[in-house]
Amino acid sequence: MNATTTLGSVSTQSRTLQLAMAGLLGLFVVGFVGFSHMEVVHNAGHDYRHSMNFPCH
Repeated sequence: MNATTTLGSVSTQSRTLQLAMAGLLGLFVVGFVGFSHMEVVHNAGHDYRHSMNFPCH
């Protein structure tokens, strides 16, 4: 194995881990903010969506 192959596989593993962590963070945000019964948390997420020009209803 040469150095290029090793660096390429580390880069692929790192990219996969980053994508997985971003997906988990996204699911947490949607699950926690979107379905939260605490009005402060829900309204903060709702206001952010409107400020980014995303329709939500």
